[in-house]
Amino acid sequence: MFYASNIDPSQLPQFLVPYLWTGGVALALLVIWSVIWKGIALWKAARNGHKVWFIVLLVLNTVGILEILYIFVWGKKKSEAPPPPPGEARP
Repeated sequence: MFYASNIDPSQLPQFLVPYLWTGGVALALLVIWSVIWKGIALWKAARNGHKVWFIVLLVLNTVGILEILYIFVWGKKKSEAPPPPPGEARP
């Protein structure tokens, strides 16, 4: 059996080495991208009092897709009634 923990870089075919390094960098960038969007979405869900959304965003990992949708589609705070024009009393 050939396990990943037993891999010696000198045993790998040389054409695979650049792909493994590039894959590691791509994975690191993907993790950073996901963590940033997840943090923003979780913060907005907590501030808006959306407990179910907070749990869903915390548990599911969608590489930022669901988080971006939440922020720009569902995460907008309900706007209150607009203030009355100057000179008018509020009902």
